[in-house]
Parts: sequence; structure tokens; C-alpha cells
Amino acid sequence: MIALQVTALVLVAVAMALALAHALEFPGKLRLTREQYLATQSIYYPGFTIGGIAEPVALVVLAVLVWLTPAGTVRGLTIAALAAIAAMHATYWLLTHPVNGFWTAGAALDRLGRGFFAFDPLGRGHSDEPPDWTRLRDRWEVSHVVRAAFGLAGLILLATALAL
Repeated sequence: MIALQVTALVLVAVAMALALAHALEFPGKLRLTREQYLATQSIYYPGFTIGGIAEPVALVVLAVLVWLTPAGTVRGLTIAALAAIAAMHATYWLLTHPVNGFWTAGAALDRLGRGFFAFDPLGRGHSDEPPDWTRLRDRWEVSHVVRAAFGLAGLILLATALAL
């Protein structure tokens, strides 16, 4: 059980750290020109994509932890941590992921990367109008601030549960 708890804590911390890193860049990235911003966005792949695996794995590990934790305050906090990480993950798919297709449009991605960034679970499709890069930038950046807040909440809730 301790190994599972530590694994959950590390996975949640990694997921939160990646979103927090993006959130902390937000003020500085607002000063970038379009060309600078687009060049900067390309540095995230594949590193953040590889690290991002921690997030869905954290959801699975947290679900198992909830299942194995007896009823009570610790289980309630663990459920709340799971809910926060689930909200973080949902924010990615609803707000962040659709914009990633724009940033990766000219990137040299392998087949797996192309397939991942082309995946659109809501079938939103693409507009024929050229996108407003500042609107996409703001959506992408703010989505990471929201994700970082959910991730931090999940980390605090899980750490509290494990400390009790």
C-alpha cells in the first residue's frame, strides 16, 4: 500500500509540475512576437509529451488507491484528489489539446506524435479561416494556469490524505 501511495504522489507531482511550468511561463510568453512564440512552442515536444504520460497513469493509480482505501477521511481526500486530477485531465482535452494541433502543424513528428496531436475526441474539426494566434496563445496559456491549479489541489489533497 505504501508503494502505491508513493507512486500516486510522485505521478500527481509530475503531472502538476508540468502544468505549473507552463503556467509560470505565461507572463513572459505574453511579451513574445508571433514568430518568437511559435518557435518557443516547438521546444515542448516530445519532452512534455513524454512527461505527460504521468497524468493518465496518475488517474489509474489514484482510482486503485481509492478502491483499496477504507472508508473515512483519508478515502474522501483521495477521492477529492482523484477528482482534481480528473478535472486537470479534462481541461487538457477540452481546452489545451485542440490548440496543440496549431502549434505542431509544422513540427517534424513521428507517426505516433502526428496521430496523438490529430486526435480530436469531440470531432471539432478545423475552420477554413486562418486562426488568430493571440486567441490560441491565450487559450493555451490560460488552460495551463487552470490545469496547474487543479494539479496543485490534487497534490495537496493527496499529500494531506497520506499524512493522516
